[in-house]
Amino acid sequence: MKKTASAEWSGGIKDGTGFISTETGALNRHPYGFKARFEDGPGTNPEELIGAAHAGCFTMALSGKLGEAGMTATRLSTKATVSLEKSDGGFTITAVHLELDAEIPGADQAKFDAAVKDAKENCPVSKLLKANITLDAKLQA
Repeated sequence: MKKTASAEWSGGIKDGTGFISTETGALNRHPYGFKARFEDGPGTNPEELIGAAHAGCFTMALSGKLGEAGMTATRLSTKATVSLEKSDGGFTITAVHLELDAEIPGADQAKFDAAVKDAKENCPVSKLLKANITLDAKLQA
């Protein structure tokens, strides 16, 4: 299975404008830019989208792991905080912190802890953040 997303950009880094779209249409030319990333401007930014993807992936993976352990959540709520820090070489995403609030009637703490650990380590987005990234580039002058 492969899913696609796309980004468009026009202009300079600070005064330019961009749009992000997804194959499903969940985002359709949604604006993003410098002000949304580094200030309090409108639109989204890559770190916010990575956080949403990681929170969603982890939460869905956890639901599966809980089911394997014989538990069903009435509610799983995850917040992901993505840290972007400036260093000598530019900006780097240095960490993602997940905060989970779970309601699981009759849950076994040890099985819950094991499911959480497994989901954190093995959801596809957690694995992606350690992945090999490939690229094909074409220049049209």
